[in-house]
Amino acid sequence: MNNQTGLKSRKTSLGRCRQLSVNIQGLKHYVLAISILLVAGCGGGDYQDGLDAYNRGDYSVALREWRPLAGLGEARAQNNLGIMHLEGHGVPIDYNEAIKYFRLAANQGEVRAQNNLGLMFLEGRGIPVDYTEAMRFFLSAADQGETFAQNNLGFMYENGLGVPIDTDEAMRWYRRAIEQAGGQKLAYNNLGMMYLNGKGVPTDYNEALRLFRLAAEQGEAVAQNNLGFMYGAGFGVEANDNEAVRWYRLAADQGEASAQNNLGMAYLNGTGTARDYAEALTLFRLSADQGEAMAQHNLGFMHENGLSIPSDDVQAVNWYRLAAGAGLVVAQKNLGRMYSQGRGVPVDNLRAYAWLNLAAIGGDLDAMEQRAAVEESMNATQVAEAQMLSTEIYERIQAGNFVQGE
Repeated sequence: MNNQTGLKSRKTSLGRCRQLSVNIQGLKHYVLAISILLVAGCGGGDYQDGLDAYNRGDYSVALREWRPLAGLGEARAQNNLGIMHLEGHGVPIDYNEAIKYFRLAANQGEVRAQNNLGLMFLEGRGIPVDYTEAMRFFLSAADQGETFAQNNLGFMYENGLGVPIDTDEAMRWYRRAIEQAGGQKLAYNNLGMMYLNGKGVPTDYNEALRLFRLAAEQGEAVAQNNLGFMYGAGFGVEANDNEAVRWYRLAADQGEASAQNNLGMAYLNGTGTARDYAEALTLFRLSADQGEAMAQHNLGFMHENGLSIPSDDVQAVNWYRLAAGAGLVVAQKNLGRMYSQGRGVPVDNLRAYAWLNLAAIGGDLDAMEQRAAVEESMNATQVAEAQMLSTEIYERIQAGNFVQGE
């Protein structure tokens, strides 16, 4: 593939701020954990009947059993109703209702509800983001042994959310989460990321691999994706594309967006599996529909080059723009190139320069060369205008309010 449109992906560094760059959509934190595992009842047929119904997907029966119990102050039922409103199980998604039930249960000391309420504050779901409140609820639950909350505290300290960045404290909470019976699989993954990136500890691929494997073997999809990356890159283990594909497939089958993209890359390039453009296209679409920027870019590549579908520059531009608006450097470069060549859009040197400038600032050397080529056909006033547009686009992307169609 040429370096203008070649599919690239990013190794994730941290949390939801994802990625670096090679040939797959690599490692990522699971970020945070909501306590969605419902607690088995210890008596009370109505509660257990609701739990049994929930586990078989009969949400109307679960609601019928739990609503009266929640009204009587049963904290477990209140937490579970909060989850149902949060996830849209049997009821429309309603963050306000979820918060109401989580708060009722949390005020009675239900540790899962405390964790869940903390997550609502941390992510601003149905309530303004409030790191102080998130920390308060996580601490209360974590001190009572709730491993999801311990993992989430580790994440807050690692990323400096409401507290100064403190990798020692992050590792302490991650370790607490994995040292309890069974271990918290999300914390295994996040601790593995710290060893991989050398955050608070010397870089240790072998330890990262061990921790990812512990989480992956428990079925944690993000860790399965990360383990696939380790095999593909040969980090801490001999490179093995077949093993990488095996782990990507396990994660992709659970709907993990990065793994769907990575498995699509394997089918596209014929690494670890037979080349199959149609299967690659299907996987990129599944991943892109979840908002995965690299998969959106890769769909643009497929449309531009007519791989398994008719060549369509307009669709290519649409997908590149989605990914570029999410801050993906390679998509910004390719979008700028499409504007400079008039492919899928009218020739527009102003926008071509603006997008290529963003990619160049992001460190893409090819984008720097393309920007210079575009600049040769512009006067000083046009260049200044393009630089202003580039700044405006950058600020909107950073603020999370980039408008597609720019």
